[in-house]
Amino acid sequence: MTAMSLREVGMAHVLLWGNSYAEIVRNPMGQVVELWPITPNRVQIKQINGKLIYIIQMNHEPNVTLSRENVLHIPGLGFDGLVGYSVVGLAAKAIGLGMAMETFGSRYFGAGTHPGVIVSHPGKLSPEGGKKLQESLTTSYSGLGQAHRLMLLEENMKLEKLGIPPNDSQFLESRQFQVPEIARWFNLPPHKLKDLTKSSFSNIESEQISFVTDSILPWLIRLEQNYKMQLFNATEKKRGMYFKHTVEGLLRGSAKDRAVFYRTLWGLGAISQNEIREKEDMDPIEGGDEYFVPLNMVPLSQAGKVAASEARPSTTQVLDEGMENSSLRAIPSQIPLIAPQDSDGLEARSGSNGKRRN
Repeated sequence: MTAMSLREVGMAHVLLWGNSYAEIVRNPMGQVVELWPITPNRVQIKQINGKLIYIIQMNHEPNVTLSRENVLHIPGLGFDGLVGYSVVGLAAKAIGLGMAMETFGSRYFGAGTHPGVIVSHPGKLSPEGGKKLQESLTTSYSGLGQAHRLMLLEENMKLEKLGIPPNDSQFLESRQFQVPEIARWFNLPPHKLKDLTKSSFSNIESEQISFVTDSILPWLIRLEQNYKMQLFNATEKKRGMYFKHTVEGLLRGSAKDRAVFYRTLWGLGAISQNEIREKEDMDPIEGGDEYFVPLNMVPLSQAGKVAASEARPSTTQVLDEGMENSSLRAIPSQIPLIAPQDSDGLEARSGSNGKRRN
C-alpha cells in the first residue's frame, strides 16, 4: 500500500479503537524499511520483567510475539499513557442514539406508517366495498400526476389531511443535534461533518484555522513524538533527526495572515524570497536566495555603548582634519564659512569698509 493508505489506516484505528499498531521491519543497519499495519482487535499487550511485548492473534496459526522495538504503537487518550481508550466504546450511547434514530427514520418514512390523508365513511363498508373505494381513490388521486385534481366524495364521506405532529417534528430536531454530538467526541467543528447551519462565508476561514490548530495539530504532535521515539535508531537520534509535519498548506485560506507571516520572517532575515515562493508552489527566481536584514539595528547589549572613536564626527572636526591634511592655511574664524542670511532672506555681505552691514 502507499504511505497515504498506511497513514489513513493508522488514523482510523487510533480514532475508533484508540490504538494504532504496525510491525516494524528493519535492515541490518537498523533503518526502517517496511511497516505492516495490524488491526487493534488482534493485539494484546503484556509486561514481562519490565519489558513490553505484543501478542498478535493469528487466524488458524500460532500467535506471534513481538518486542517493543518491533512495533510502532500510537496510543490515543488513555489512563496509563500506554493503551488508549476506544472512542466508539466511550461514545457508545451517543452513537447508539444516532443509529437508533436513523433506523426509526427509515422505518417511519420508508414503511409508510404516516399516511398523508384519512378518508372516513359514516357507515360500515363491506370488505369488497372498502377495497373498491380504496382502489378508486388511489387510481384517481394518488401520485404526482394526479395532484390538484377535483375530488368527489359520496355518502357523506370526509377527507382529513395530516401533517407532521409536534412530537414527530422533534425527531428532526434530534437528528440535527446528533451531528455536533458526534463532532464533540472527535474535537471536530460541525462544518467538517457538512453541518453548515452555524457557518457562513464570513467565519468559515477562521473555522478552518481553528480546525488545524485545535483538531489536527494535537494529533500531528502525537504522531511526530512517537515516530521519533520508535522509528529512529540510536545513530539517527544522535544526529538530531526528527519528524515534522508542514501545515502551511492547510492555512492557505487566510491570504492576509499568510502575507503578514511571510513579510515578518523575510524582514528578520529568517527566510528568503525563494523559500516563500516554494511554500506558495511558485518557481524560484534569480537572486531570490539572498537574505535581507535591517541596517539600523544593533544588539540590545550594545545599545548606548558606542565608543567615542566610532561616533560620527562633527562638521568642524571634518573641516579641521581636511585643512590639516592640505597645503592651505586655516581660514580665520572671524570670516564666516557660510554667509548667514538676514531676516529678509538676503545674504549679508561685507561693505567697502570691511564691516558687515546689518
